Amino acid sequence: MGWTSPPHPETVSSETMRLLIIEDDREAASYLAKAFREAGHVPDLAHDGLDGYALAREGDYDMLIVDRMLPKLDGLSLIRSLREQEVTTPVLILSALGQVDDRVKGLRAGGDDYLPKPYAFSELLARAEILARRRTAAVGTSEATAYRVGDLELDRLSHRVTRAGQEIVLQPREFRLLEYLMRHAGQVVTRTMLLEHVWDYHFDPQTNVIDVHVSRLRAKIDKDFERPILHTIRGAGYVVRADDPRGA
Repeated sequence: MGWTSPPHPETVSSETMRLLIIEDDREAASYLAKAFREAGHVPDLAHDGLDGYALAREGDYDMLIVDRMLPKLDGLSLIRSLREQEVTTPVLILSALGQVDDRVKGLRAGGDDYLPKPYAFSELLARAEILARRRTAAVGTSEATAYRVGDLELDRLSHRVTRAGQEIVLQPREFRLLEYLMRHAGQVVTRTMLLEHVWDYHFDPQTNVIDVHVSRLRAKIDKDFERPILHTIRGAGYVVRADDPRGA
């Protein structure tokens, strides 16, 4: 399968990554995606080089994890093609080929890191998060560590949410949902955007999973307060703002 040791609770990160795993071994890819989800990240999967290339070009990813031996388009060719198209997303190469010459070829093809199989997931996770942070710092788009909308505050580092000084306890998915909404405060966020960035679904935008989580989140952040902050825009999506957008 290529990796060992699923993540322990202490490996869970407060910085959510959206990443693409390009791996033709479906069982290995599935386990890898599960491990990243448990670590608090949002993985997508592709099982051949052509699908991976298309998704990598179109998707807004923080990290690409690319197996070197892929059907239809091998991993190194995929990476070269992405770099030729000026796609700068960090790439971590996974490969059973672990000799020095193999690693050099991978890096020269445009990879940012190279991890031979078998590997420990904890090391893969650490390398991926480091590359994602370096990219964020390099492009000067470091995200805020805290968000505030009216009297609602969210601290990404401590995972603490308060409203009017009162602490609100959220489940991990509720926290990620609120974080995404507050990051886009004042903007209407569609169901599709939530499915792609908070969950890892790319199908059935009518699923009620969003309604359930929004309802739970609203009950926690709005129920005991006079003025609502989380608003539903009928037929469009949701928006977080201190004033009611429907009254504008």
